[in-house]
Amino acid sequence: MRVLDPVRDLLLGTQCLGCARPGRLVCRACAALLDPPPFVCWPSPPPPGLVTPWAAATYDGLARDLILGLKERALLPLADPLAVLLATALRAAIGPGRETPWLLVPVPSRRVTVRARGHDATRAVTSGAAGLLRREGYAVTVAPLLHLRPGVVDQSGLDADARQRNLAGSMTCPASGLRRLAHRQGRARVLVCDDVVTTGSTVREAQRALQEVGLVVRAVAAVAATVRRAPGWPRDPGYPAYGPVSWS
Repeated sequence: MRVLDPVRDLLLGTQCLGCARPGRLVCRACAALLDPPPFVCWPSPPPPGLVTPWAAATYDGLARDLILGLKERALLPLADPLAVLLATALRAAIGPGRETPWLLVPVPSRRVTVRARGHDATRAVTSGAAGLLRREGYAVTVAPLLHLRPGVVDQSGLDADARQRNLAGSMTCPASGLRRLAHRQGRARVLVCDDVVTTGSTVREAQRALQEVGLVVRAVAAVAATVRRAPGWPRDPGYPAYGPVSWS
């Protein structure tokens, strides 16, 4: 029961990741701060052909601590506040079309990573965000259609070029998953979901694999995005800078 969470956290010595206050992993005051305006988060430079990427927070501060806490420390309750953030990005990516069927495709994790951590963080957060949106009347379905081919290494510490080489051709969308999807769901718009957009290589590869089997990817939605500028890269007016964006 959630009413027992603060007591259990106190007994276990848990403290808020945001302010270090004893109690829950995210106290009410810090949770109230997790309501930023979503923004278009083009990487700099963006991978050619990338659809519009949306994020709910910059990858720093509390948002970064939450993501790392879930992924690296298996603090599973953090999937809830991260789902709230991803839902924020998804609302922006969907715009006014909440009644249109949407497929939320989480970026796949390496099997060895899932086994080591004991959970698939991106899939859990995507499922949580979908639940929130369905309660608001959005017609969304989580569709884990993508798989990683063997040979993909951990992206941590890789620069943009190395990430692109590591991920090139790494994702596949098996026909069996598509057949099951076609049986359960008619034509739907597709959104790629991830925890963090950094160079954009991961979400671009996911987009490629889905488009290769005939699915049309409309946008990317992520919990957070890194804010970076490549040296000497002039901002293209066609790619908006990082910053708040809202639907009017």
